[in-house]
Amino acid sequence: MRSERHEYKKQKKKRKWKSFLLILFLLFAGTLAYSYYQFKQGVSQSKGEANIETEEFEFNGVKDQYGGTNILVLGSDARGEEKSRADTIMVAQYHPDKGTYKLISFMRDMYVDIPGHGQNRINAALAYGGPELLRQTLKENFDLDTQYYSIVDFEGFVHLIDEAFPRGVEIDVEKRMSANIGVTLEPGLQRLDGEHLLGYVRFRQDAVGDFGRVERQQKVMKEVASQFTSFQTITKLPKLIGVVTPFVNTNMDTGDILYIGKDFVSKDSRNVETLRIPVDGTFENQRINGAAVLAINLEENKAAIHEFLSK
Repeated sequence: MRSERHEYKKQKKKRKWKSFLLILFLLFAGTLAYSYYQFKQGVSQSKGEANIETEEFEFNGVKDQYGGTNILVLGSDARGEEKSRADTIMVAQYHPDKGTYKLISFMRDMYVDIPGHGQNRINAALAYGGPELLRQTLKENFDLDTQYYSIVDFEGFVHLIDEAFPRGVEIDVEKRMSANIGVTLEPGLQRLDGEHLLGYVRFRQDAVGDFGRVERQQKVMKEVASQFTSFQTITKLPKLIGVVTPFVNTNMDTGDILYIGKDFVSKDSRNVETLRIPVDGTFENQRINGAAVLAINLEENKAAIHEFLSK
């Protein structure tokens, strides 16, 4: 009799575990199905509006020597029939062990050695040989490895901001801005939608020119990071990735993007550390063959990059 009761309890416990595993499986499958649905919904929402080239580029990137994942991020300014231009050069780093996020902005007028093409502005590397040549240029001049590339159409930034922040992103606009940005911004603390936020990061018609633009880009990246709300953004993440996907040409797969994005939005602290190259005191303005360029001290800037990434 005792043996029968023991066997009955054993069978009951097994059934409970089977039921629990079945529920867990259904929840997991449902979450995956919902995430995929949200992703496809985001893609169809943006499809037909992107001007980014779908060409798959050769890219022989390797993992960062400090254990981080470095992504070469290139901003493309596609405006109507105007040919897309490489307007922004950044390296974004995610370090899974340290849980850190870092961003290096490279001034596009830096005069550097471009492998096989002599000396020129660094952004000329993209025109000569695509993201792979720009990767080689960063490696040769700064001993900086990048594992992935992402070429982003600025219009995708507008759609991403509007989807993620329906009320806009809170930014303190430091001055009146209107020249060549398609919108007019008045000074003061305010919430900007995607179009106005893009105008803010593109503005450079003042005394500091491109330096001010890079500073604003980094400021916006930090503000966007700090204004994410964990639960709302995690549930939106698959759709957000879908919304921006048609505007991005990258060698990263969707799984990698989701992994990095999920880790980022689930953190209580979303601090993004930033660095601008060249750093202060390591460059001078020059004219070479009639073009305005930044002549830089390579060794000092290389040291600044490695100190920044190794911390």
